[in-house]
Amino acid sequence: MEAARTLGKAIAENKLGLVYGGGSLGLMGETARSVLDAGGHVTGVIPDFLVKREQMLTDVQQLIVTQDMHERKMTMFEHATGFVALPGGIGTLEELVEVSTWAQLDQHNKPIVLANIDGYWNPLIELMDHMRAEHFIRAGLELQLVVVNTADEIVPAFLKSMKKRKPSAAKPIRGTV
Repeated sequence: MEAARTLGKAIAENKLGLVYGGGSLGLMGETARSVLDAGGHVTGVIPDFLVKREQMLTDVQQLIVTQDMHERKMTMFEHATGFVALPGGIGTLEELVEVSTWAQLDQHNKPIVLANIDGYWNPLIELMDHMRAEHFIRAGLELQLVVVNTADEIVPAFLKSMKKRKPSAAKPIRGTV
């Protein structure tokens, strides 16, 4: 939770906005509240069926309620200038892999920061190294993950990655995934 609060404060202080899944629970709910507490802008995107289950955070500046998870992910993708993965569960992993796959296939050129707080993502990093060694991640299709180990490093790494990236020639992804 401390890392989520640190991230939220840094987002607001750097005049970045937060686009996230719209709930008030867990690390992302804490990040959203921290952005708001520091005077920042938050856009929540939540499917209708999760409004009660994830206890939708209603204090955000922009709230988008979607019909389903596919629309939620596409809406978040379209509103985001990049991605940060804090420690999380299967949903976090699924979204991280999806945006990483889209980047690998040159469908976007947005930064992807993996917040490896207390080594949480080490098994995933090791798996990706294994996939490279086995040639399932081929040269020329490298993943563009920026890995940081502390919450204080997230926003600076994100901003640095934003400066390095050239606009993608790829067409925006549309439709259902």
